[in-house]
Amino acid sequence: MSSTGLPQGTAPNLERPGPLRDRVYEALLELITTRALRPGRHLVESELAGRLGVSRQPVREALQRLNTEGWVDLRPAQGAFVHEPTEGEADQLLTVRTLLEVEGARLAATRADEAGIRALEGILAQGLRAVAGDDVDAAVALNARFHAKIIELAGNAVLAELAAQVGRKVRWYYTPIARRRGHRSWAEHRDLITAIAGHDEESATRLMREHTELTRHSYHARNES
Repeated sequence: MSSTGLPQGTAPNLERPGPLRDRVYEALLELITTRALRPGRHLVESELAGRLGVSRQPVREALQRLNTEGWVDLRPAQGAFVHEPTEGEADQLLTVRTLLEVEGARLAATRADEAGIRALEGILAQGLRAVAGDDVDAAVALNARFHAKIIELAGNAVLAELAAQVGRKVRWYYTPIARRRGHRSWAEHRDLITAIAGHDEESATRLMREHTELTRHSYHARNES
């Protein structure tokens, strides 16, 4: 079993405004989605509270919320553990992600303006630098930002809300394959920008479907030699 508590040096900043239980929830969720707290890790309330500088009560409330949302498993007489996703769970989530992002890319190709394209190009440049520097954490964060920007450019509030609901778990699944996808993923991003900038709905749709499906297949193949 993995050791308990937070890894050294990973305690996040809780100075943002809002109820303490919500700030603790956000801090723990960030640690889980970035895999600083890896699947299967035992989460001990007292140790988490000590590292975050809070009492055990907001930690307990945060763990209960995370359990409800499927990020944490609360096991009787054992405690809390970071959820270990099954292949089936991952496949279902990444399949839904494809459906949402394909439509997002299609709409973005009809609505994106020059400012939006420049924003995508800026994220692309940062992503390429992160990959070149083997900065996996930055590459994962920038990948999420790139896809979120396309959804924003789509201009559909309901689509954006649904995409945001799955976005964090997509990041969770993407982290262990980010290095494997590497330059190829960002080359695919460049092609997507070209299609969106050219208002080419058909190409944007096809490229996004291929891009997200490659990520799904890479996740399932992550443990192959």
